Amino acid sequence: MPLVSTGELVAEARAAGHGVAAFNVITLEHAEAVALGAERAGLPAILQISENAVKFHGGRLAAIAAAATAVARTSSARLSLHLDHVTDVDLLRAAHPEGFSSVMFDASKLTYDENVKATADAVRWGHERGIWVEAELGQVGGKEGEAPLDAHAPGVRTDPAEAAAYVAGTGVDALAVAVGSSHAMTERTASLDHELIGSLAAAVPVPLVLHGSSGVPDDEIRRAIAAGMVKINVGTALNTAFTGAVREHFAGSETGVDPRKYLAAAREAMVGTTTQFQNVLRG
Repeated sequence: MPLVSTGELVAEARAAGHGVAAFNVITLEHAEAVALGAERAGLPAILQISENAVKFHGGRLAAIAAAATAVARTSSARLSLHLDHVTDVDLLRAAHPEGFSSVMFDASKLTYDENVKATADAVRWGHERGIWVEAELGQVGGKEGEAPLDAHAPGVRTDPAEAAAYVAGTGVDALAVAVGSSHAMTERTASLDHELIGSLAAAVPVPLVLHGSSGVPDDEIRRAIAAGMVKINVGTALNTAFTGAVREHFAGSETGVDPRKYLAAAREAMVGTTTQFQNVLRG
């Protein structure tokens, strides 16, 4: 099936009161697992390629983007292509030629005023090319290269009034907010501030995005969607499934050398994780 746009998938989910899952893709097996999981669940999904994933591929976006696009085109599921956590303006500008319908421009490490200016410039550039733009306000900790951040520390969470001003000042299409989750969590123990989610949803006219959903229990995700979350980002949970399957394979077959054996197991484990998250989002 041809790629669909992220904006379309998010708008549909928001109108239906559901969430839409966005899964981070690092390898071809990640993309295949997301597509298979979406097909089994009978739901759409967003294939996300992060700036860190691009760095893993030698800084070359084209190959992994082409692989994800090819997977989407041979899948019966409705899938979109999203460039995630972009801080490099050159990478941002590479999104359009490679077929991305959306980007998450991440200026969250900058001061508020610098964030607004940089994000507004990114939005202006994106909208001129029909690209849907997500941004982040607040501090969703756990990103690679950052010191651990307490998701419950004072000043970390997104303020509704500031969020409203930020959306008005930047023109973003969606807003990732800090409400108690954190990136790179390997255990699902995060506790979200659902009252804050409701206040943020009431304060801004654009859909909200939950980063760090791998560490959020199913019931917390359901409550978050009910309170106003729409785009649900999942990355670490796929990597946990992938790595666990590979470890299990070598624990039972230490002399094996055929990568197809353990990559098949890793892919199937990720399909299971993808399907599990998709089922939570049915509403």
